[in-house]
Amino acid sequence: MRGFLADAAGPYPAMIPAKPLPAQPRRWQELWRDAITDPRELLDLVGLSDRADTLLAGADSRFALRVPRGFVARMRRGDANDPLLLQVLPSAAELGDVPGFARDAVGDLDARRERGVLHKYRGRALLIATGSCAVNCRYCFRRHFPYGEETAAANRWQDAIAALRADASIEEVLLSGGDPLSLATSKLAELTEALAAVPHIRRLRIHTRLPIVLPERVDAALLGWLGALPFARVVVVHANHPNELDASVAGACARLAQTGATLLNQSVLLRGINDDAGTLAELSERLFDCGVLPYYLHQLDRVAGTAHFEVDDARARALADALRARLPGYLVPRLVREVAGAASKTPL
Repeated sequence: MRGFLADAAGPYPAMIPAKPLPAQPRRWQELWRDAITDPRELLDLVGLSDRADTLLAGADSRFALRVPRGFVARMRRGDANDPLLLQVLPSAAELGDVPGFARDAVGDLDARRERGVLHKYRGRALLIATGSCAVNCRYCFRRHFPYGEETAAANRWQDAIAALRADASIEEVLLSGGDPLSLATSKLAELTEALAAVPHIRRLRIHTRLPIVLPERVDAALLGWLGALPFARVVVVHANHPNELDASVAGACARLAQTGATLLNQSVLLRGINDDAGTLAELSERLFDCGVLPYYLHQLDRVAGTAHFEVDDARARALADALRARLPGYLVPRLVREVAGAASKTPL
């Protein structure tokens, strides 16, 4: 018996059993939909289910949990103080009414010029492109923002574009949110096609956490769109801790850099997460390995529900001094605070 092999006189070549095809990577939209939204499931995945009742006692349920599974995979199992876990896990500390912490701490609503258009600084305007994020960070400075009424995508961007066209001083447009890369690439293309018709816009800046928490978003369609834009392009990612930067993130950043975009990072200084000179230095070095330059280290925006993350200014300045003493200048992010109504970010 010859099985699948033909004899010398047979008409058919030998048949070799085919190797199984490699699994296709999951699309970013599918991974987005599969994000964890149940705090108890999150704690189970990181080996803390036996402490769920204690960790979640009285936790804030008004600002929902959302975190991609790939980001959870970078957390340390069994560690209730893991710096990635603390950024996303709801806490009872968010419910305290702390003086000096407000719902709109950075004056977003006072800077409104048109629906979804904020104009705080000379030459730059910010578009609230969407209210959606792949991850809900507990320190989020827009956790109380009225996205339902203040999203620039309304009316197919027409009102927002008209506001930009009417002000010839605006040379740079910032896409923010939410996270602008949560929009479909076709929707982003619709927006930038309209922006390209405004002659005084020279630069496009995209503020996004998606390459960090869901690097699969940096797919061929996104790269094709970004690489073809007629503006100078800046992508500002948001990583707070070196453990956020694994090989998948490094790959996403490398792909973004190949489009010709400038890559920067901004972090938030967070108590118990990255308020340590060694941690911040390692973050800067890993970012540089990923092709990303440290840009800003923000003092916490004093938004209601975030007081437990605050680091006092004296400690923040000491950390900045320590970074300058141990890193080359290009790896030292600028320590700043956003002050409502100020003409720029305020250096500390």
